[in-house]
Amino acid sequence: MHGLILAGGEGSRLAADGVAEPKAAVPVAGRSQILRVAETFDAIGCTDVTCMVRATFPDVINAVRDIQLSSGRPRVIACETPSSLHTLAEGLLRLPPGPVFCSMVDTVMPARDWQRVYDEAARYLADGADGVLAVTPHVDDESPLWVERGPSGDAIRIGGRPVDPPCVTGGVYAFGPRARAAAIRVWREGGSRMRYFLSALVEEGARVATTEVALIVDLDHKRDLGVADALLATEASAS
Repeated sequence: MHGLILAGGEGSRLAADGVAEPKAAVPVAGRSQILRVAETFDAIGCTDVTCMVRATFPDVINAVRDIQLSSGRPRVIACETPSSLHTLAEGLLRLPPGPVFCSMVDTVMPARDWQRVYDEAARYLADGADGVLAVTPHVDDESPLWVERGPSGDAIRIGGRPVDPPCVTGGVYAFGPRARAAAIRVWREGGSRMRYFLSALVEEGARVATTEVALIVDLDHKRDLGVADALLATEASAS
């Protein structure tokens, strides 16, 4: 699968909390977040890695261009997109055909969970799923995107209405051809947020599989950095 990292945001909530670095460059367990995710994508099996990075962060762009992965240097595309859906659509238009493994840059998981999500996503897509969502019961977001699942575990509704037991999106996705085309279409039709695309995908009858992770940390606020550091420290001490 092609790897696609979405780092087009400004990190305004982190900045409001007094964090000086752009979200993509904020250090987690001593490593710049975007470099961590790029290296993780390479390690779990992505055939190539593309990073969509906000054009106003040239230091981040240069840092990513300088790293060497086993699949080669990451491809970096500077963007000034107004939303994650715009960033996703621009990235998908630049990628070759084929399945895509995608993450927001602010997603933190232990390496073992990244590998499991990637492996399960590849299996689901091979079995005919149009898309795959990483989901979690851990809810720590001002506006979570809730996922209702059917008996098979596939998503049957995605939206703002809470579900019980809790299940929300975790910022990691895999897309087959139908999902790739739908993201670009929803964007071209004026959709401005990732949640509109994901909701539309399910409503249109696409098969969207899910893979659950106990804890996925989203780096929105300064307090999240400590949670992420602790999560990765626990993984390191267990290895």
